[in-house]
Parts: sequence; structure tokens; C-alpha cells
Amino acid sequence: MIRGESGVAERTSHRAAPEHTHPDDVPVQAALAALADPVRVTLVRELADSAEWTRSCGSFDVPVGKAALSHHFAVLRGAGLVEQRDEGPKRVNRLRREEFETRFPGLLDLVLREDPERA
Repeated sequence: MIRGESGVAERTSHRAAPEHTHPDDVPVQAALAALADPVRVTLVRELADSAEWTRSCGSFDVPVGKAALSHHFAVLRGAGLVEQRDEGPKRVNRLRREEFETRFPGLLDLVLREDPERA
């Protein structure tokens, strides 16, 4: 908390801004590891089907709690796949499709391809 001009304590942001790794700085092993988890693949697929910055973290239908979901997003950020920003109380996401494609041509397309066994 900080003191405002009136001397009354004001609440500051409750969390730090997320740190992002640019895909150019990601080793292929980290990219593959990030895409090896089914929950993270679901997150990536849902982001790929959504307009940028329209999906908040809580809008995904995945079978994990908030702490695990936060971890999965941290892994995706660390692999250069996802960018996040805070908009009021929500953290919204975008898939870094173009940047990731430049670094790992074709990899994201393989992940996003519909699996006949999944359908």
C-alpha cells in the first residue's frame, strides 16, 4: 500500500507484471517441453481460435486449479508462446503466433493440426 495525496492508504497492484521470453531466446527443447503437456496444448489451441487479447486466464475450460493454471501460463510465456498483460483485475493473453513461427517454422501448425484420434 502507498499513501495518496490525501494521506489515505491506497491499494497498489497486487501482482507484478508477467515476464516474457522472446521466442528467439528459446531453445527447441524448451519449446517442445512446453507443448508436450495436454493442458498447455489446450490453452494454445484455444488461444489460436480467439482474437488477440480477448481471453482472460479464467476463461479457459481446463481441468486444473488456479495455481496449476498460473504455472502452465508461466511455462508458455517462458517458451515464447504466450504474451500476457493485465487489464484491470483480469490478465489477458495472446498467442505469439508470428514470432514463434519465425523461430520454429511449422511447429505450431503441427500442434494446432486437428488430431483424427481426438475428434
